[in-house]
Amino acid sequence: MTAMARAGIDLPNVAIDQLKPIDIPMLARPDAPDHPPRILVLYGSIRERSYSRLAAEEAGRLLAWFGCEVRTFDPRALPLPDGAEPDHPKVKELRNLADWAEGMVWVSPERHGAMTAIMKAQIDWIPLSLGAQRPTQGKTLALIQVSGGSQSFNAVNQMRILGRWMRMITIPNQSSVPKAFLEFDVAGRMKPSPLYDRIVDVCEELVKFTHLTRGRSSYLTNRYSERVESAEALMKRVNQSAI
Repeated sequence: MTAMARAGIDLPNVAIDQLKPIDIPMLARPDAPDHPPRILVLYGSIRERSYSRLAAEEAGRLLAWFGCEVRTFDPRALPLPDGAEPDHPKVKELRNLADWAEGMVWVSPERHGAMTAIMKAQIDWIPLSLGAQRPTQGKTLALIQVSGGSQSFNAVNQMRILGRWMRMITIPNQSSVPKAFLEFDVAGRMKPSPLYDRIVDVCEELVKFTHLTRGRSSYLTNRYSERVESAEALMKRVNQSAI
């Protein structure tokens, strides 16, 4: 992304002299993909003033500044898991975005000590495998939660377990925003604070890990146990055809 394009992204609460463009040659090998990192952002609330959506929008602006192509999924009208067929328009949209993305950001409120059902439903609609393809394996993941009460990490901890289950590369950093209603102004922009700085950290780290791993994810997630299983399945097919 050019300096002029970055200047067009509204980040009023960032110390812009300390926000550094990603040094891609330090992270990516010479034959790595040269298109902007493709990041999908999911959020877990459909309230009119949704703090997870506002946090997701802040993350999207930051990721765009760092040179990413960002798409955000609107969970409204997404049916409950198993409540529709996979060819439902919203399900197809979500799955196509998951397939397109090289990394994701999951932003969930904490509700009753856990991520919201809206957040979980989106993840449940993304299959572990689609034919011979695993839509999320080897892709990067960043986690953010917002809550109405005191500091908590219940939602991000849950999502981290889910990221492992989806075979994603979850970055070490994460963000939890307590009393989120105090952290956003009337225009929906996050106020400057250490909590906002942490979201900047998370987005910067996600972009670095995405550059570091994309183009290599199939090698990084190549597993001995699956190679053995594949060899055994091949042997069975060969033996069966010989009967």
